[in-house]
Amino acid sequence: MTDLSNPLKRALAAGERQIGLWAALAHPHAAEVVAGAGFDWLLIDGEHAPNDVRSTLAQLQALAAYPVTPVVRPPIGDTHLIKQYLDLGVQSLLIPMVESAEQARALVAATRYPPRGVRGVGSAIARASRWNAVPDYLARADAEICLVVQIESAAGLAALDEIAAVEGVDGVFIGPADLSASLGHLGHPEHPDVVDAIADAIRRIVASGKAAGILHSDTAQAQAYLDAGCTFVAVGVDVSLLAHATRRLAAQFGRGEAAGSGGGVY
Repeated sequence: MTDLSNPLKRALAAGERQIGLWAALAHPHAAEVVAGAGFDWLLIDGEHAPNDVRSTLAQLQALAAYPVTPVVRPPIGDTHLIKQYLDLGVQSLLIPMVESAEQARALVAATRYPPRGVRGVGSAIARASRWNAVPDYLARADAEICLVVQIESAAGLAALDEIAAVEGVDGVFIGPADLSASLGHLGHPEHPDVVDAIADAIRRIVASGKAAGILHSDTAQAQAYLDAGCTFVAVGVDVSLLAHATRRLAAQFGRGEAAGSGGGVY
C-alpha cells in the first residue's frame, strides 16, 4: 500500500460527520470484530486501556483490511512516543489533556519532520513508509497527519480559543469525564455547570473553523452533540458494550444484577 491519503483528515476539513467507537479491549481480535461494523473511525486507546506500542501495532495490522480509520490516543503527548506511533503508520492522533497553545504547537512539531517540526527520521525501518516502499514518503507524510487535541480541564477551557487557533491542529475534542472532575463535579458530567461549559466549548470550536469532537455513549446525547455542530463523535466503547450486554444476559437467567441503561459518557 502506497496511498498516504488520510480520509479522516479530509472529512473533518470538509465538515463531514465522522462517527467512531472507542476500542479499549486492547486486542487485535476484538478490534477486528468491531472494524466491520460500519464506523468511520476506531480509537485505539493508550491512555486508559492497557495498550502499548506493540499492542497498538497488532491492532493497526488487524484494522488494515477494513474501511475504517484508526485513531490512536497515547497516554501522554510525549514527542518520543508520538514518533514511535507515527513510524507504526498512525496518521491520526488524539492527544489527551492539552491545556495551552504552547503545548499544542509542540504537539504539531512532534508530528512533522524538520524543518517544520522535530519528528525523528527513521522511515527506512518504519511500517509507515512500508519500509521505504512508499514513494517520497518523507516529503508527503506531514500533510496527511490528523492531529486532534483533547480539552478536559478548566485550564484547557480557558486556553481553548488560543489552542484552536494553532496551525496544524485539525480538531478539538472535549473530554466530559475529566472535565467534570476539573470543574468540581467528579462523576457527574451531566451537572448543569459541566453541560454549559461543554456547550460553550463546542460553540467556540465550531466558530474557530476546526472540527469539534466528543465521546458520549448515550445515543440521544451523542445526537444532540452532532446537532450542536460536532463532527467527530464517538458513540460508544467496546468494553462497555460487552460489559452491559453480558450483565443483561446473565440477569435474564437470574444471575448477577441487571445492568443499567448504558448511558453516561462511557
